[in-house]
Amino acid sequence: MVAVYPFRPKKAPAPHGGRVGIIDIGSNSIRLVIYDGPAPIPSILFNEKIMAGLGKGLVRDGALDGEAVERGVIALARFSLLAEQMGVANLRTVATAAVREASNGPEFLARLAEIGLEVELLSGGEEAAMAGHGVLAAIPNADGIVGDLGGGSLELIRVSGGEVHRGASFPLGVLRIAALHEKGRGALDRAVDHALEKAGWADIPTGLPFYLVGGSWRSLARVDMHLTDYPLPIVHHYRMPAEEAQRLVRVLAHIEVKRLREIVGLSASRVPTLPVAAALLAALVRRLESSGTVVSAYGLREGLLHQSLPADVRAQDPLICAAREEGVRQGRFPEHGDLLDRWIAPLFTDEDVEDSRLRHAACLLADVGWRAHPEFRAERGLDTALHGNWVGLDGRGRAMIGRALYTSFGGRGELKIINRLCGAEESAQADRWGLAMRLGQRLSGGVAEALAASHLSLEADAVVLHLDPDDSGLYGEAVERRLRALAVAFGRRPLLQS
Repeated sequence: MVAVYPFRPKKAPAPHGGRVGIIDIGSNSIRLVIYDGPAPIPSILFNEKIMAGLGKGLVRDGALDGEAVERGVIALARFSLLAEQMGVANLRTVATAAVREASNGPEFLARLAEIGLEVELLSGGEEAAMAGHGVLAAIPNADGIVGDLGGGSLELIRVSGGEVHRGASFPLGVLRIAALHEKGRGALDRAVDHALEKAGWADIPTGLPFYLVGGSWRSLARVDMHLTDYPLPIVHHYRMPAEEAQRLVRVLAHIEVKRLREIVGLSASRVPTLPVAAALLAALVRRLESSGTVVSAYGLREGLLHQSLPADVRAQDPLICAAREEGVRQGRFPEHGDLLDRWIAPLFTDEDVEDSRLRHAACLLADVGWRAHPEFRAERGLDTALHGNWVGLDGRGRAMIGRALYTSFGGRGELKIINRLCGAEESAQADRWGLAMRLGQRLSGGVAEALAASHLSLEADAVVLHLDPDDSGLYGEAVERRLRALAVAFGRRPLLQS
């Protein structure tokens, strides 16, 4: 009898406790990801997948496809060896719907055991929960329904308040519903309704955002980004209106495959599943009356990492953690970003929580351009914000942090990409952050003493710099110019009090 290793949370490594690897054996793809770096924001050191298509035989005869099994075993042997040679301290191998449901799943697991891989066979509920944890790891304030679409199954999960709530797995993967899609919209809609009712999900709350997980839906977003000429190449946190799903169904019915294959970032292996994925998304958005869709780059694999962390670590903001680490790595003075944020905060007391968070991240990154040539520091700051590997951050947030850094490093003038991602007032507010940061950097030279011994205040008609008399000598011409620029941005006069 073949042993089936049950799902069990494993002890999280210490923040710098070594590399962690996840092998994810899915119905469509098999992937190895190796992570390195501190929790809760480990960096991806290595990422490789093959589109094995293990689940394509399920509809035909209820078994894993024989040719796919052979390809899968070869790939998994390679992944196991790579992980060992890369010094992975903790390798987890998980299998999902196809292996779970296939008649020859146990035989496949036995072959993997022979090459030294212990496989955790996730139940449908566990698979759903891990997808939910993955979204929360990347979008901590997510409040809606997560949909994780694979080749063999669809998982739906309710997330809110930083927690994973009810979840279920449905036999609606892209490899299984191709025949329903060919029968037209009505057949797929009926299948979705029946599956939700059978699982007790007929009363799921409507009007919530729908968070998209899985390669097929990320590929759909790539198509939409191409069609709308979205200015960033980053799919994570990309938003689409609810009605866009139905538009994609129409587009994919007529667009040439050649044109799809020209889309940057779109895997050619995903192109055949796009029409089915779009049709299912449209059916779910209609059924759930979703307010819109949000793409998550994180899913089951990141969920496995996130769920295993202590609660206090899971509660940390991934954006702030990542920005702080990047600031320490690239900056001159490790404590400076947090201190700078506290120093400029009195000018922005009317901000909401989200904008205060973005301002904090900008301050943590305030020194990332100092190594660059002076003529390109503003561009370095802008690029760091727009194209950095951040999570917990949408296009608007990237734009506001980017504008703040651009301004703080002396950049001037309009930026078309910023104007496309955020509004005029948001850009102006980011400029004010940048000018305040610029003043603090010049006053202090980047060290703590001057900021600790001074403070800013916003009066009815003035922006006031309060200096300790013993530090009044710090107020030179350069500081005076920067205080004046900041005051003008607030529509006030500059004032020094010492």
